[in-house]
Amino acid sequence: MPFPIDSEQALARHSLRLMLAFQTPEGAYPASPTFSAYRGYCWFRDGAFIADAVSAAGCAESAERFFDWCARVLQRRGDHIRWIVAETEAGRPPAGERMLPARFTFTGGDGDDDWWDFQLDGYGTWLWALVAHAGRHGGDLARWQPAVDLTVDYLLASWDRPCYDWWEEHAAHVHVSTLACIGAGLEAVAPRVSAPRAARISVTVDRIRALIDERGLVDGHLAKWLGSTGVDGSLAAAIAPLGFVDAAGGVGRSTIAVLDAHLNVGGGVHRYLGDTFFGGGQWPLLSCFLGLAHLAAGDRDAATALYEWAVGTATAGGDLPEQVGEHLIAPGMRQRWVDRWGPVATPLLWSHAMLLRLGLGLGRLDPASLTRDADASAFTPDHAEDSAR
Repeated sequence: MPFPIDSEQALARHSLRLMLAFQTPEGAYPASPTFSAYRGYCWFRDGAFIADAVSAAGCAESAERFFDWCARVLQRRGDHIRWIVAETEAGRPPAGERMLPARFTFTGGDGDDDWWDFQLDGYGTWLWALVAHAGRHGGDLARWQPAVDLTVDYLLASWDRPCYDWWEEHAAHVHVSTLACIGAGLEAVAPRVSAPRAARISVTVDRIRALIDERGLVDGHLAKWLGSTGVDGSLAAAIAPLGFVDAAGGVGRSTIAVLDAHLNVGGGVHRYLGDTFFGGGQWPLLSCFLGLAHLAAGDRDAATALYEWAVGTATAGGDLPEQVGEHLIAPGMRQRWVDRWGPVATPLLWSHAMLLRLGLGLGRLDPASLTRDADASAFTPDHAEDSAR
């Protein structure tokens, strides 16, 4: 049964404890502790948004442990990153399978199974989350600077390459939400890198914005990928929390409107029209992203409705799923995925992170209460024994 709406504080406390409890000793945040296809892995993208939510809730040490993990992953691959940059600058961009993967094992190793791995968005997102954390809690980036510099160089060399999107699909395209993640990360970190890197960032961010204006808009709103006429739920993130697109501007407002019209059904937001993954359900984390965009645009009522829908997707134990199946786009495809990977990922830590982020943004949650009760050392989720850490 749904988690009671009048228990949203309890749900928020559970969400924060869940993220802290499942953070590994190395600092990684598991995407989902029990879902067969995600178990044992941490994504830079998911993890960065989780770290941002944990940081916003006041748990700075946990977020910094994740940033430490990212830094170790990158510095361990420093020579390879420098090779990618050199090859690209020489006009020989490496094949996708030689680029950095999107996910890593908790110890920072590459995966040992086939995956749709070449994704650039997570590398921009970790930069954005790191700078947002530093601005929120004070301090410089000296501890992470070598990894920041490696990431900046990698993105400056690779930002316009086609790659898989947030959903590990459509590798032949350049995705607008990916460009926004890269642009937001580079723009955020520019004041904190060397002058030569900052100058190159300025030029690249201008090129990203120009490319989106020229090929990433349709009818005045953001498109799913360059040259597409479709939209994607991930585009809301470009508006908020990333802030790469002005919520009050014409593109921002038009994008919010078209996401509402095409993908939002009763507060539940689909990834995109034509989605068949587990039948193409509604994603709580996307409702929260759209809610953050509405909030940034000044529409608190719309943001609240999206938040309350997401709260209502929690299980009786307070766990949030990756998606729900009440309004499927392709119901005939659901069982095929269940047969392949089992039930929908529950809990998905990224869903909990975005619920927390939107609840805090709305002022529905008391940060002091969350952090006061956030000690996860004695907290053992019901499914902890199933987690492969």
